[in-house]
Amino acid sequence: MKKIIIIDGGPRAAFNTAAMLKQVALGAGAVSDEIEVKAVRLYRLDYKGCMSCLACKIKGKASNVCKFKDALTPVLQDIADADGLVLGSPNYFGEITAQMRAFLERLAFAWLSYNDYSITAPKRMPVLLVQTMNGTPERNNDHGYGSMEYCIEQALGTPEKLIAYNTYQVKNYANYELAGFSEEAKRSYRDAHWEDDLQKAYQAGMRMAQSIVAGH
Repeated sequence: MKKIIIIDGGPRAAFNTAAMLKQVALGAGAVSDEIEVKAVRLYRLDYKGCMSCLACKIKGKASNVCKFKDALTPVLQDIADADGLVLGSPNYFGEITAQMRAFLERLAFAWLSYNDYSITAPKRMPVLLVQTMNGTPERNNDHGYGSMEYCIEQALGTPEKLIAYNTYQVKNYANYELAGFSEEAKRSYRDAHWEDDLQKAYQAGMRMAQSIVAGH
């Protein structure tokens, strides 16, 4: 049985990022019964970023999987054993959420060798980076996954990227101090693009699963 791990770094369990990742999972699951899709919501876990314990670099016991024990430990081991990885996060102040950044510290620091500065994961695999944001394609402050994207590419392979722009922030703008946004304009954009964004997510999940089944 092959396995795809989906990491949801968004705080809301049923909004934009979660909806995109659900479609990725459905697309991947539609390809083959031989692929297990496991989703993890970071906001439900009690964990921290890298603790600088250097347990992953002890002579004779070095590991490219983080050794610090907390709720993230089984997730990191699942990724080490997985065949595909999907990361999803909303854009906060131009970057991924704090939870996603802390998770990536724990994932990537163990990959980094301080002997030769190589970056090596337990194995390479297809990766999909999903983002949702309030900004538009023409106007946004997106820095993506930042320096972590380089680590991901070096360790796992060049990731596919998928961004949903100009997403709804709330269901009813009248209830919030959000006068800087036109709900009518947001609704118009959503009506024109959101279903297409979800379909692209579904297709990305299918592509990953197909790649895994084909052994690429």
